[in-house]
Amino acid sequence: MRGENEIRAILEGVLARSKADQAEVLYLGKDSHLTRFANSTIHQNVSESNAEVRVRAVLGKRVGVASTNDLSPAGLDKVAEAAVTVARFQPEQPDFESLPAPLPIQTVQGYSEATAAYTPEDRAKGVGIICRRAQEAKLSASGAFTTEVTELAVANSLGVRAYHPATEAHLVTVVMSENSSGYGESQAWDVSSFNIEELGDNAVKRAIISKNPTTIEPGRYTVILEEYAVAEIVHYLSYMGFGALAVQEGQSFLTGKLGQVIGDPRITIVDDGSNPLGLPRPFDYEGMPKQRVEIILAGIARAVVYDSYTARKEGKTSTGHALPSPNAMGPYAMNLFMTPGSDDKRAMIRSIDRGLWVTRFHYVNPLDRRKAILTGMTRDGTFKIENGEITDPVKNLRFTQSMLEALNQVEKVGRTAKLVDGARVPALVVRDFNFTGVTEF
Repeated sequence: MRGENEIRAILEGVLARSKADQAEVLYLGKDSHLTRFANSTIHQNVSESNAEVRVRAVLGKRVGVASTNDLSPAGLDKVAEAAVTVARFQPEQPDFESLPAPLPIQTVQGYSEATAAYTPEDRAKGVGIICRRAQEAKLSASGAFTTEVTELAVANSLGVRAYHPATEAHLVTVVMSENSSGYGESQAWDVSSFNIEELGDNAVKRAIISKNPTTIEPGRYTVILEEYAVAEIVHYLSYMGFGALAVQEGQSFLTGKLGQVIGDPRITIVDDGSNPLGLPRPFDYEGMPKQRVEIILAGIARAVVYDSYTARKEGKTSTGHALPSPNAMGPYAMNLFMTPGSDDKRAMIRSIDRGLWVTRFHYVNPLDRRKAILTGMTRDGTFKIENGEITDPVKNLRFTQSMLEALNQVEKVGRTAKLVDGARVPALVVRDFNFTGVTEF
């Protein structure tokens, strides 16, 4: 870590060098440490440190961006000049008015000394627990264990000054036999919250009970979607339509639907960068404070997220959801929470006469953003449910499903939630989930 004082000096130096009408300097620093394993053996241990300075220069209504990881005085001189040069050759942006002015930023806790101090030996010990569990069951474990420290800082010529250090730990494993697999994943900013033994045991158990899967016909089934699968859906909903630019361009499934019912009353999805149960971050890549945004509240589409550019188009204030410039996606919701319900998984299973248990999805792709249609495949544990009991493992299936339709077909919401790829979500029971094909594995 460079620390706040050193990073602020870098940002102030770049602002002083810039000859733009307005300038913004973004610092992205990361110290990342990775232990990777396959065939129940660690085969790679690497560390990487990098820092990038990204400069956005404004000349009237022309905007240019340049970046560098050469933080020497000469390198900073060069990037400040390059951003202005790029701006001179850009077309004017008629709707661009200004970089944002400063707003108060709330301090949030997202830094763990335990995570920052985690050693290769610590990661190897955790990996060893999983690998031994797999070997004892005559299975093979693969995966990766990452710990990292990041520093994000923003300054602009209008007075924005923001700095936030953060940590993150992420452990993922796939445990396999010849014809089955089980999955486990943990993510947190504080690695001491991990229960690696439980993660390994669950992945091994899933690989054992999913051996020798049978084929099931595609069609519409009531499904239990585990948290891994639900998080995938929520992230794609964010990608397809939670941002203001997609709505303004008429490309979002929320276009024309704000204020309308779009899901079951038990569905509430918010974006909240200050919630310590996620990966907290108090401001966005423009240095604007992150606001808690109720995107879907009790099944009703309430709001979308904004950066300064999209907010000004509607006479609003940024909600603190800008991505680094240049950015064609517009604002993005990345601290997502789905409110848990009241059902445990045992009760969820008992409620299903004929259905499927889905651990997670992969190879997911959007087919229609306006209708929120996704296609993808199940993976790492798909099971038949009959008369309220899990019976046989089944081969993976392909789904093609409108997620708006799925939100309206929710029957139960799990009472606990899990953090998966930055989104904290519960399991769901969804009726009539549409499977369109089968696989050979």
